[in-house]
Amino acid sequence: MAEKSFTHLNERGDAHMVDVTAKEVTVRSATARGRVLVSDEVVGLLRGVGMPKGDALAVARIAGIQGAKRTPDLIPLCHPLAIHAVEVELVVVDTGVDITVTVRTADRTGVEMEALTGVSVAALALIDMVKGVDRMASIASVELLEKQGGRSGHWVRGQ
Repeated sequence: MAEKSFTHLNERGDAHMVDVTAKEVTVRSATARGRVLVSDEVVGLLRGVGMPKGDALAVARIAGIQGAKRTPDLIPLCHPLAIHAVEVELVVVDTGVDITVTVRTADRTGVEMEALTGVSVAALALIDMVKGVDRMASIASVELLEKQGGRSGHWVRGQ
């Protein structure tokens, strides 16, 4: 088996931005998910009359979109990409809120980091909206579920 190397390190071991100039522009997408754990009281408020600060789910949805779009400003070696679509889904479950973000583009590199950042920023915005009721709110996980396009093709977590 060939030895894998970190693409963001040059031959001297220094961090650098990968040159994607020669890569082909292809349609690419990535989906990530995360969960914010909240109290029963917050779950009830999200399912009922709403949070004291306002529509927490709407704020988190917009934050997720904004986070995906601003990824290269937050993650130092990410390429600025033309993001063509960002879908943010928030589902209130018994223990909190499940967040799923799908990002699409036609570009030279993938949008995995954009999907992961979208989930992370949506989760942080949700915590900001509920912290007055639940200071114990926490992010349980953030993970890539699926990616499509590019040299490595289609990848699905667990397959």
